Amino acid sequence: MARSAHDTLRQLTPDDLPLMDGLLLLFGQVFGEMETYTGSQPPVAYTRELLERDAFIALVALKDDTVVGGLAAYELKKFEQARSEIYIYDLAVAEAHRRQGIATALIREVQAIAAARGAHAVFVQADTGPEDAAAIALYTKLGRMEWVLHFDIPVDAQRSGS
Repeated sequence: MARSAHDTLRQLTPDDLPLMDGLLLLFGQVFGEMETYTGSQPPVAYTRELLERDAFIALVALKDDTVVGGLAAYELKKFEQARSEIYIYDLAVAEAHRRQGIATALIREVQAIAAARGAHAVFVQADTGPEDAAAIALYTKLGRMEWVLHFDIPVDAQRSGS
């Protein structure tokens, strides 16, 4: 893989638990949600099983063995046709390493994984606040925007007041 602001990109395996911890820490820092990403981490066996599954893809960009960027994605097998799509769930780059091509490299790597798996598409959702302008610009440069609405539907409708 290309060397630039990072030393290497790496797809995580079940043996990369410390790097997965680094990815969670990065997401917590970048998104300002430390409790979400580091407060209730699952047991080691759960994380190992997740990293073993083809349906989950975790990539990290490393600089001097430190996670400076990362991506978490899911391969979604479709029901209407024998194909899949890759959904980028989270993508982040540490502030000190932004605007150096790391996010683009991570997306290009997930595109290569998608192509190798015969996936139909890679897609990502983006928030629309002013702080999200750089992400939207990146995604616009690399893909085609669709206007959609996103709804969170509670699992327990009774508790949510619905």
